[in-house]
Amino acid sequence: MEIRKRPMQTAKFVVLFLIWSAKTKSSVTVKMLNSYKVVTKQKGVRIMRQYHETEKKEIQKLAKMYREFLDAGKTERECSSNICRIAKEQGFENLEDVIREGKQLKAGDKIYAENMKKSVIMMEIGTDDIENGMLLIGSHIDSPRLDIKQNPLYENGGMAYLDTHYYGGIKKYQWVASPMAIHGVIVKTDGTTVQINIGEKPEDPVVGVTDILVHLSAKQMEKKGSVVVEGEALDLLVGSQPMDKKEDEKEENPVKAYVLQLLKEQYGIEEKDFVSAELEVVPAGEARDFGLDRSMIMAYGQDDRVCAYPSYKAIEAVTEAEYTSVCLLVDKEEIGSVGATGMHSRFFENTVAEVMNACGTYSELLVRRALKNSCMLSSDVSAGFDPNYPEVMEKNNCAFLGHGLTFNKYTGSRGKSGSNDANPEYIARLRRVMDEQNVSFQTAELGKVDVGGGGTIAYILAAYDMNVIDSGVAVLNMHAPWEIASKVDIYEAYKGYQAFLTNL
Repeated sequence: MEIRKRPMQTAKFVVLFLIWSAKTKSSVTVKMLNSYKVVTKQKGVRIMRQYHETEKKEIQKLAKMYREFLDAGKTERECSSNICRIAKEQGFENLEDVIREGKQLKAGDKIYAENMKKSVIMMEIGTDDIENGMLLIGSHIDSPRLDIKQNPLYENGGMAYLDTHYYGGIKKYQWVASPMAIHGVIVKTDGTTVQINIGEKPEDPVVGVTDILVHLSAKQMEKKGSVVVEGEALDLLVGSQPMDKKEDEKEENPVKAYVLQLLKEQYGIEEKDFVSAELEVVPAGEARDFGLDRSMIMAYGQDDRVCAYPSYKAIEAVTEAEYTSVCLLVDKEEIGSVGATGMHSRFFENTVAEVMNACGTYSELLVRRALKNSCMLSSDVSAGFDPNYPEVMEKNNCAFLGHGLTFNKYTGSRGKSGSNDANPEYIARLRRVMDEQNVSFQTAELGKVDVGGGGTIAYILAAYDMNVIDSGVAVLNMHAPWEIASKVDIYEAYKGYQAFLTNL
């Protein structure tokens, strides 16, 4: 938590001290002033919490499980599938089974619902009626990446490429000259689903986007960063070997033909099957400990799986809660939360209606009351302060790595455009809970007022008239192929989300 002198009190102290020192000519004057200068130079720096050995072990254990979670789910499909599997193991029932069997839900029951294999809702029924409100934690499980187009494969210059379309807000130049993996599914016309995961095993080949060598890049280096690499230049190099053929055979695109031959042999798919495919290009490689002190984690997709992980872990730990606990893990946040699997869909509202019906308390009015009376943490990342780029942050109102769970009263950009502005009464309740449960937290904005900003799913849930505030983990390299987060912040987020679900 932040410890800071109030400006007026500090100024008054300095004036009185200077008057006193001038009269007394104290020998300690210089030493005390030097000490004060040190404090002022460090304005905005938080006092880090000290952890005992048991907590340090818990932090490292949670971080290890989190790295495994990231490696198992580099796409929203993989993430959703993994969470559903874990939910079953933890005793959560599939809502579809509950509906089909006509089962009556009661306090203590745990259920989950999956939407098109890309979004998940986990719920534990509380002892109080759902109409009196729920406690929600909402994260997203999609991340910026490159998507392979529907007609992608072509040959040029004796090399085979897959045409891509980038997804979400990225710096395109960051996605070149690095090893990439292909994850996703190809669904054939007979309904067969082929799982694709190429580039993650040590023995797997990797693919990638090429870049101009520095010796020939004079014109490229003169361009603005946004167009150093054009979107249509983010094509994936996947092969250079031509298909073996007899002398009397002619093949216009032998390298492309060989790639298709390999796909046929290894996966049983043909070129036309790309039309019904969902293939994502992501950085190849495992999540790693970062820093010589192993205090951080570097990995792809931490926006927003670094918040999704403690969110679902928190609801796993909930038992005998008064209010119904909900964990929302949704898709499409990086492109505006649109579509059937984004937060703008009716998936959450419909799920609440089905659960209330299974509890024997459904009506349209009661569903509306339940949503209005609920409280939510929009669990999404915040931009961590980077000392290499201090000019974009206002240090008194930004998030620092290693200083705990971050609360953003509002997100949006510039004049709060697109923000959810949490009310102070709700924030006060959260402060009380976090203090009582010894959760380290900080408050922040996403950069200086006129510099930029960003949004979350908060405003969408706030439309139901419920209390919502953004809270999450600060990261460095946000939206880059490899993002950095603090293990301490992940731990405090986990504790904070538990505190919210059990003590609000």
